[in-house]
Amino acid sequence: MEENKTNSREMEGFEDVRIDENNNQKQENSHQQDDQNDQTKKRTRMRKDRKKKQENTVSKEQYDELNDKFLRLFSEFDNYRKRTLKEKIELSKTASEEVVTALLPVVDDFERAMQAMESQQAPEATAEGIRLIYNKLIKTLQQKGLSEIEALHKTFDTDFHEALTNIPAPEPSLKGKVVDVIQKGYLLNGKVIRFARVVVGN
Repeated sequence: MEENKTNSREMEGFEDVRIDENNNQKQENSHQQDDQNDQTKKRTRMRKDRKKKQENTVSKEQYDELNDKFLRLFSEFDNYRKRTLKEKIELSKTASEEVVTALLPVVDDFERAMQAMESQQAPEATAEGIRLIYNKLIKTLQQKGLSEIEALHKTFDTDFHEALTNIPAPEPSLKGKVVDVIQKGYLLNGKVIRFARVVVGN
């Protein structure tokens, strides 16, 4: 009987040890599982971080590219705007160039007519009427930007004068200067539309 009790106690001891071992094993397995889960989470977090960094890098590259395109387009548009504005200003200045140029011979005829009337002593009323019409025409053209090129006794300048002939200068001070104007020259808003035809002293 006593042997059976002893054996029974020993068996219970073995059972307790086995249960403890199982519990320890379970706890160890649980710790390992937790470690594995932690490592998996860590790897997942690292992958997400890497992906985010890559996305940020791509986003920065895209931003730089788009910003560069925007700056180029803005610069091109600004140049286009300035160019068209300049062209409009130039066009408005010279839009009437053909009409004004066509009217210059009429101005010449008026001036010749007034000179003829002075030499022939035409009636004062007639001469005054022609002068009024001439002055009105000249004022209208001046409002459009027409101005006469000053030539007489000025230094000969190929930018404004066209020399028809050279003659000996009547005075030493007139050498290389305009001694006579055959046909007046005109500017339209600073642009030469007809060169002054002149005689130059040499």
